[in-house]
Amino acid sequence: MKRDTPSEPGTLGGTLGQQRVITMEPGHAVIEYEVGQHMCHSGGVAQGGFVAGWIDAAMAHAIIAEVGFDRVPMTLELKVSYFAPAMPGKVRAEGWAEQRGGSTWFMEGRLIDAADKVLAKASSTIRLIDAKRVAAKVAAG
Repeated sequence: MKRDTPSEPGTLGGTLGQQRVITMEPGHAVIEYEVGQHMCHSGGVAQGGFVAGWIDAAMAHAIIAEVGFDRVPMTLELKVSYFAPAMPGKVRAEGWAEQRGGSTWFMEGRLIDAADKVLAKASSTIRLIDAKRVAAKVAAG
């Protein structure tokens, strides 16, 4: 599954600057983002929360490509190591399944700039929750 158009403003993808889903296959996803100046501090360095969000989203897409929308990937733990600053322009977030369990998955990911330099790496523990259960909690407030 690929989507070659930017996400709509006001959506999570729009907030993150998602430009296109390059690859979305079972257990693996690559998403392109546009780092905007509004995401930056200190003279043009992307805020670390965006970096974490980009990689986290790629890992979630990799899971969704495999299990569909009946289960929601919920991040239990996320560790990010930052190697170099992400600057305004295009970046790619990649996520893949390192170890699959029944309801708990161990994921890996990275952020790469336009020159293929690795800017950050991440690992995550993700729990899959039944989508109906999540929707019921949201409806209950």
